[in-house]
Amino acid sequence: MNELLPLNLPGIGDDAMLLIAGPCSAETEEQVMSTAEGLARCGVKIFRAGIWKPRTKPGGFEGVGEQGLQWLRRVKESTGMLVATEVATRHHVEEAIKGGVDVLWVGARTSANPFAMQEIAEAISRSGGADKPVLVKNPVNPDLELWIGALQRLYNAGIRRLGAIHRGFSSSYGAHLYRNMPEWHIPIELRLRYSSLPIIVDPSHIGGRRELIAPLSQQALDMGFDGLMVESHCSPEGAWSDAAQQVTPPMLHDIVKSLVVRSSEHATERLDLLRQKIDMLDGELLEVLSKRLEVCREIGEYKREHRMSVVQPTRYNEMLGGRIADAAQLGLGEDFLRAVLRAIHDESVRQQIEVLRRKQ
Repeated sequence: MNELLPLNLPGIGDDAMLLIAGPCSAETEEQVMSTAEGLARCGVKIFRAGIWKPRTKPGGFEGVGEQGLQWLRRVKESTGMLVATEVATRHHVEEAIKGGVDVLWVGARTSANPFAMQEIAEAISRSGGADKPVLVKNPVNPDLELWIGALQRLYNAGIRRLGAIHRGFSSSYGAHLYRNMPEWHIPIELRLRYSSLPIIVDPSHIGGRRELIAPLSQQALDMGFDGLMVESHCSPEGAWSDAAQQVTPPMLHDIVKSLVVRSSEHATERLDLLRQKIDMLDGELLEVLSKRLEVCREIGEYKREHRMSVVQPTRYNEMLGGRIADAAQLGLGEDFLRAVLRAIHDESVRQQIEVLRRKQ
């Protein structure tokens, strides 16, 4: 994906932040128009609404279907906003493009299915929508390659105005702060691989609760992502889907006013010096890791000579407990240190096993 074109979508505010907002689902014409008019008064330029709603289980509200496209057309005519909706099948694509939808997005369940993505890519290309902005939400599970694969299928079909939407990843069983875990390192890795690919964050689906939208939005902007997709409803408490995570247009206006958009283009002299310091410390860290693994290989030799097993759980648990206690004194988080030490231990085990294999 080396030749992407700009999305060319209008922003909001002095910083021209990309903001897509609207209800989870188009429910009635009155609800759509009331929400759209409220968002237009707040300066929102792109209106979103789900027309077809794939649900986890049958029997729930699954969208109003094609009649909702007429409501989106009315939104365009009366407010001047661009309109966006989700597509999950070839039929959705054809109807949305025929209905004048400006921006298409692909949901998390669909992006996880290569067959569906191929069908959508071909349908967009055949239906004359190759010049439209197409946004792809991350798959339900934290699989970066699957996310990239979904984008590549669209790119290979000739679609060049591509963007990604980070909406978090499904949580395991049990209570969690977020509806979908952010796993920020995954969209960050996507940004590192494809620097020209716009990445928009969906705080509504990550948080699952309206009170989390503001802090998640600020966190997304602080990390340099390109915009937000927020669910907004004229009467969230009565919404037919995802009521807890939607905000009214005035609430969204207040959230946007509170956000700080930070510049990522102009590094100050002090920032350059701090980055140089980071580079030097990273070099020292790599040298220490190299020396540590060298010792691990010597330990592997000793274990081979004395017919000892490579993994020693008692020693590992003792080491982990001691390091965590030391880390607390240094202000390091326990979860962070556990992850680091687990990775180092796994690599130590791998290298010791390599020693055993070479001596066989």
